[in-house]
Amino acid sequence: MPAKLIGNGYGKSEVRLVTVRRGPDVHELKDVTVAIRLEGDFASAYTDGDNSQVLPTDTMKNTVYALAADHPVQDIEDFGLLLSDHFLRASPPAASARITLTEHLWDRLDPHCFRRAGGEKRTAMVTRTRDHVEVTAGIEDLVVMKTSKSAFEGFPRDRYTTLPETSDRLLASSVSATWKYARPDLPFGERWTEVRRRLLDAFLAHDSRSVQETEYAMGEAALETPDVEEIHLVMPNIHHIPVDLTRFGLENRNEVFVATSDPYGLIEVTLSRAGS
Repeated sequence: MPAKLIGNGYGKSEVRLVTVRRGPDVHELKDVTVAIRLEGDFASAYTDGDNSQVLPTDTMKNTVYALAADHPVQDIEDFGLLLSDHFLRASPPAASARITLTEHLWDRLDPHCFRRAGGEKRTAMVTRTRDHVEVTAGIEDLVVMKTSKSAFEGFPRDRYTTLPETSDRLLASSVSATWKYARPDLPFGERWTEVRRRLLDAFLAHDSRSVQETEYAMGEAALETPDVEEIHLVMPNIHHIPVDLTRFGLENRNEVFVATSDPYGLIEVTLSRAGS
């Protein structure tokens, strides 16, 4: 039977970009990975080998560097807006352009020296059509732990349940969050910083009866940030199991644990502003 093309898209991924803006006294460093994806009327390239409408992905890569040279990369959301606008103009068959950006964060040590800030990353995605643009932002690998105010009790039990109830456990996670902005003309850096602060403050303050409850409290706090309409949180439960010290004639006073990487619980929630 003949095949029917029902969807297509193409682009360039893992475009690595590092920029240094050399001010008279202070250097500004940005370290970003960019991905570009176009969707639209490219069917003839697939069905007939006709490349006349296909903007080369190598051109996409070069465009990232050229636009970064002409436009200082400050907030990655703004750079994504610039790229998405350019690629829709450069590719008439494209119906939409999606730009995904991951910023690898560095801490400043002095005006010209930096230290990589662990594994935490700032993310953004700009999706632009001919008549609409949507900006989402996020954070990945925000590793947190609390050693008090964390419990897990009252869950159902059956013959396969071995997990003991506890009113005092370690709660650790590597938080990933993505949120949607109400409009594309915002001070994105300020908003991102505020969401991150609210997430951490809620994690710190919350008296947790479960990861689910804490995750909800964090999302609820993040939605208090102006112009944030919706947020999605993913929190793997990084388990820390108390070590059985009775084999050595010792008591574990809830102080010695083994950290496990897998298997792990994976907790997700999506929240929007009430009434939206």
